Amino acid sequence: MHDHSNIKEHMKVIGADGVHVGTVDHVDGERIKLTKNDSPSTQDGQGGKHHYLPAGLVAEIEGDTVRLSATAQNAVDMFDEAE
Repeated sequence: MHDHSNIKEHMKVIGADGVHVGTVDHVDGERIKLTKNDSPSTQDGQGGKHHYLPAGLVAEIEGDTVRLSATAQNAVDMFDEAE
């Protein structure tokens, strides 16, 4: 498990398959909050929502990139929407 204090605002989040998942807004406890701007719902014109990912999915942090242990699609399937 990684030290989540190394995850910073605006870092790119990618799946184990190298596919873009989102951009870090901030870390909220054991969850990573992603920005609204590149939420999947902004791509269909519906307006974005914040999504959260379990911080336990982090496989490694390298430079400005957070790589997950799950593929991008699996990570998206685990999204928890902000209330």
